[in-house]
Amino acid sequence: MTKDSKDDDRRDVGKGLLDEEMGPSGAMAHLYRGEIHRMKYWRERLDKTTNWAVIVMAAILTWAFSSPDNPHYILLIGIAMLGVFLTIEARRYRGYDIWRSRVRTLQENVWSIGLDPEKEVVSPEWREKLSSDYREPAVKITAEEAIAHRLRRIYLPLFAILLVAWLVRITAFSPESWLQTAAIGMIPGPVVVALVAAFFLGTLIVACRPRTWHTRGELLEERLRKEE
Repeated sequence: MTKDSKDDDRRDVGKGLLDEEMGPSGAMAHLYRGEIHRMKYWRERLDKTTNWAVIVMAAILTWAFSSPDNPHYILLIGIAMLGVFLTIEARRYRGYDIWRSRVRTLQENVWSIGLDPEKEVVSPEWREKLSSDYREPAVKITAEEAIAHRLRRIYLPLFAILLVAWLVRITAFSPESWLQTAAIGMIPGPVVVALVAAFFLGTLIVACRPRTWHTRGELLEERLRKEE
């Protein structure tokens, strides 16, 4: 066998994996199943982080309100802990998006066309893009976008609960002014309040600012109206 024929064989290895007249091949079905499995595994990692965040938050809330003598800043420590969990979860979300983007590519350009052949392919270059992604895998979304997604889906409500609990703790459990009660050691109350306000303002800006979303398959809107 000549060198040229060997090169031709190598170039034709992937040829016909999914020709239109053949339908989804066995190789493509196994590929899709494998990507679904990896996406599911990373989805479970996200859920575990969220579960630990909720458990820690519940424990801190229980202890903070178990006695009037317990310091209020334990709730601020809880907010900081939630921030750590958010950072970890955002990092895992970026990994999860790698596998989900591949699954969405196959769903949009293979399975949806197989179910309704009259529809157009979403991305005519999907084979080239998927091949490039397998050759050189890369994270597809920024850390800020990942944080924004997790804030919108999970962490904004959790942060809000701790914020309300902290405000109740410094107002309803002390006869002094809430600005005085908010003090932590040598740090004056107004400074503490300003830092907390700045933190929550920052989280709202990250979560709600207008942006172009780059995630694939994320449910960014709800279609609640029934199709007629």
